[in-house]
Amino acid sequence: MKDIKVIALDLDGTLLDPDKNLSKANYEALKAAAEKGIEIVPATGRYFSAMPQCIRDLPFIHYSININGATVVKLSTNEVVYKAEIPLSEALDIMRWLDTKPALYDCYMNDHGWITGAFKEKANDYVTDPHYQDMVQNLRESVPELKQFITETGRDIQKIQFFTYDHDFQQETLHHGADRFPDIICTCSVKDQNVEFNNKKANKGDALIGLAEYLGYSRENTMAFGDGDNDVPMIKAAAVGVAMENSCPEALAAADIVTLSNAEDGVAKTIWEYCL
Repeated sequence: MKDIKVIALDLDGTLLDPDKNLSKANYEALKAAAEKGIEIVPATGRYFSAMPQCIRDLPFIHYSININGATVVKLSTNEVVYKAEIPLSEALDIMRWLDTKPALYDCYMNDHGWITGAFKEKANDYVTDPHYQDMVQNLRESVPELKQFITETGRDIQKIQFFTYDHDFQQETLHHGADRFPDIICTCSVKDQNVEFNNKKANKGDALIGLAEYLGYSRENTMAFGDGDNDVPMIKAAAVGVAMENSCPEALAAADIVTLSNAEDGVAKTIWEYCL
């Protein structure tokens, strides 16, 4: 059995149940692992303040991998221990390209979500999942025009995300977007509906290993849980990569272990079996 010191966990579809809650069984397993000295690290496409309150309130969470690995933050001091952002000029190129496509897009910048106001008003035409409709409406701040806003701000961008009703365009971008933008990685967190653009070094796998090294550990001390396309780099990078039974085919293929679904407390089962 490996000496696991860092456990990274995707949230939606993995640690959280289908109703987006943290089950008692998963909580107890995380707590027991933390009491053993294992770092419990949420790893999500969201920025920290957009994570569910039930995760932000966990007293044993010291670090957080956010925005698909664009940042890793030490929560007690707000110190960024790993960062990989999209240069402003490249972000503008991506947005101009998306302007010609059947897509509604937003971005994360400075740990906050931003969207053109006109896009937010018609978001439900592009976003069909009620959970993500709520995220767009409540976790994105409207600006008159996003490209102009980020140009005036002058900051690099943590993530660009688009939603589309065109499945063929979504799949084409997901699998070939990096051909057009070589310094970008394209992933999906909402099946058949979205694509997320990150700096190619902003993935959950590089972020996990970067955090482990910051803490004085190696890859051999890491475990990761996930279910989606954006979790595959983390599942591959960890010494023990775990996919949920409800995972996408790519995550299942990348995993060392396939556990029970997020509806069946698969996280708890595997932590008790392999770490405690």
